[in-house]
Amino acid sequence: MLDDKALDLLFRNARSQNGWLDKPVTDDQLRAIYDVMKWGPTSANSSPARIVWVRTPEGKERLRPALSEGNTAKTMTAPVVAIVAYDTQFYELLPRLFPHNPEAITWFKGPGTEAAAAATAFRNGTLQGAYLIMAARALGLECGPMSGFDNAKVDAAFFPDGRYKSNFLCGIGYGDHSKIFPRSPRLPFEEACTLA
Repeated sequence: MLDDKALDLLFRNARSQNGWLDKPVTDDQLRAIYDVMKWGPTSANSSPARIVWVRTPEGKERLRPALSEGNTAKTMTAPVVAIVAYDTQFYELLPRLFPHNPEAITWFKGPGTEAAAAATAFRNGTLQGAYLIMAARALGLECGPMSGFDNAKVDAAFFPDGRYKSNFLCGIGYGDHSKIFPRSPRLPFEEACTLA
């Protein structure tokens, strides 16, 4: 069981960052994030998330036209911006990722499976995006996830063949704590949960 210090790091004291310190994030750190997040569970081990780690000024300029006004500065100054996307044809890899059931690909490929494939890709890609946030926090980095952007523009700039679809963006680095908002409240157990 994790101690309070670890729970504070991952959840209770962790904040969505709005500004960044001028401190780089290395390729080794990005690999370490992926090497932790990839172990989180997905349906049939489908693993549909695809991540583009945008680090260069040129890459960020490709992102700029898609950003909402309120998210532009924090995105352009983040050491890394992860485009958390999902592979709409993730099922092509199931023979390798879910080898104990050779029929699994038929759940998502073929007539009448389009809705199941789309829901599975989006749901599990989103789960993996959450694992990315938790992995980054566990490895000493901070995150600024956001959905204030034009997905179609991001997809046109980074995924022009249409196979991958962007889900959300996540700044990654070392947060400037002077730029975070006061902590917002959360719903209590009694309001959010039901025992059945």
